[in-house]
Amino acid sequence: MATVYREIPVEAAAQDVWAALRDPGNVDRVFAGVLTGARMENDIRWVTFADGTVIEERVIGVDDTHMRIAYTVGGGRFEHHHATLQVMPDSTDSLRHCRVVWISDFKPDERIQMVEPLTDAGCAALRRNLARR
Repeated sequence: MATVYREIPVEAAAQDVWAALRDPGNVDRVFAGVLTGARMENDIRWVTFADGTVIEERVIGVDDTHMRIAYTVGGGRFEHHHATLQVMPDSTDSLRHCRVVWISDFKPDERIQMVEPLTDAGCAALRRNLARR
C-alpha cells in the first residue's frame, strides 16, 4: 500500500480552516484551481478536476472534536483509497496559524504517480485559498 503524507502550513486560525474543510460540499472552493466543481448526495460527493475528470468519493466521517474529515475514493481507479484531512492548531499561535495533515493510503502502489502531483497541487490550492486575507 502506498501512502502520501503532507503537512500544509496555513496562515489562518485553525477554527476558520476547519469551518471550510468540515463542509464536504465546499471542497471545490477549498481546492479552487485544482477542482472546478463538487456535488453532494447523502454521503457521496462527486468532484470535478480542472481537466474535466470526475471522481466519486464517499465521505466516511466529519469529526468536529478532532477537526478531521475522512473519505474514500470509488469508481474503480483504485483497489483501495482512504484519505483524511485533519486541522492541527499551532501550539504557539492558533489564532493565526495552523497546519493541515493530509494522509492518503491507496492500492495499487503505482497510482502514486497520479496521486502525489494532485496532492501537491491540492496542498498549494488549500494554502492559497484558506489563508487569512
